[in-house]
Amino acid sequence: MCGIIGLSGHENIISDLLFGLSTLQHRGQTSCGMVTFDKLFHTHKGLGVISHVFDKDSVQKLTGDIGLGHVRYATQGSDDIINAQPFTINYPFGIAMIHNGNIINFNELRKTMYEENHILLETSNDLELILYTFSSELAKKDLKHLKVEDIFEAVTKTQKKVIGAYAAISVIANRGLLAFTDPNGIRPLALGRRQTDTGYEYGFASESSSFDYLGYELMGNLEPGEAVFVDMDNNLFRKICHQKERAFCIFEYIYFAREDSRMHNVLVAEERMKMGRLLAAKVRSAGLQPDIVIDVPSSAYFFAASLAEELGVPYRRGLAKNNHIGRSFILSTQKERETTARLKLNPIKEIVAGKKVVIVDDSIVRGTTSKHIVHLLKKAGATAVYFVSAAPPIKNPCVYGIDMAISDELIGRKSEEEIAKYLEVDALIYQSLDDLQELYKNEGFCYACFSGKYPVSNSLEYLQSVEAERKLNC
Repeated sequence: MCGIIGLSGHENIISDLLFGLSTLQHRGQTSCGMVTFDKLFHTHKGLGVISHVFDKDSVQKLTGDIGLGHVRYATQGSDDIINAQPFTINYPFGIAMIHNGNIINFNELRKTMYEENHILLETSNDLELILYTFSSELAKKDLKHLKVEDIFEAVTKTQKKVIGAYAAISVIANRGLLAFTDPNGIRPLALGRRQTDTGYEYGFASESSSFDYLGYELMGNLEPGEAVFVDMDNNLFRKICHQKERAFCIFEYIYFAREDSRMHNVLVAEERMKMGRLLAAKVRSAGLQPDIVIDVPSSAYFFAASLAEELGVPYRRGLAKNNHIGRSFILSTQKERETTARLKLNPIKEIVAGKKVVIVDDSIVRGTTSKHIVHLLKKAGATAVYFVSAAPPIKNPCVYGIDMAISDELIGRKSEEEIAKYLEVDALIYQSLDDLQELYKNEGFCYACFSGKYPVSNSLEYLQSVEAERKLNC
């Protein structure tokens, strides 16, 4: 999972680009980068968060009225600087590109790229495959008389060859800003515009909340397999290129997206409240009678608040969070995750002591953090701890851009009785997958991490190869 933004304006774009990218920092802290274009591409990128990578000198060099920004955590490829985005190439025209997602036919495409196009990839980042596939298709067109339809045809060929989940944004030098999604629309990409004295400016971002800060009007999310092109005069063109059945990632609603983002015409906060009400019914049917409901800050707030309201039980903030600690489930070793869990949260004893506590989290991945939270609450004096997961049991790794864990590390593969015993909870409540699917029936979501039903062909084969390689390298 990464965060991406692309803007096309009428004047120097860097301040908006930097500000907009900062609103997506939660989507990746491994590396970040930006590229702008005037007569040349100007690129700056590095390892770490935005505030560490960009300073006054680097920002001043990023001139131009069109550009891209990217924040990353690694799902395909190493954490090395060579894999940091954006990527640029000089032919045809010169193309810069960023993406969010994961390609599952990486090895096949890399082999084809070398054998058919004589291109040797320099990185282990799957963006390079998308970039070279698209550029190779675009180079087949009449470049002296390039039309928008030619660009869309190159996108269509790319979507047919590149299998997986991706949302990509690209600057084609002296031509315009291009964005496109995979045929199933698994990863999010929003389109926005802003009225100025000289006409509309357009932008793309992983989440609509970026547009709120920049003063853009949300035009909606790109559809599965859609491409949108903004030319150098800021004229907008749209086309569904290669579309299959929609399979939007349900985990965006559950965890990754900010609560103030709108995705596919709904507010993420409202969707989490709906899920919280479903959880309340399960707590009630289990015969639990808690004194208070608390959340694991901050992604579980709306689940917990609506659950408490439905039960008629007070909601309290029972845990204080250190916001400068990263997401523990994406750390590479068990020791790192345990250390992070200890530093991240601190119970407020006066609120939980002597209480039967429902603690709500967005999900349980390995269980490391959850077990630690239960220990903290009981040590702080809670008389009972009922752990509630807003997500169903995670039983299968995501192969579409969320690096949760390998299969053997997922605690959701155990029985609920075994999980409850490991967590040392007085009761364990999971969201029901059936209830979740009923809530979003006929809306086209990917539930593969819960159900094991992957919407893209060859996903299981790819998963098996990735897990075999990881175990070999352990």
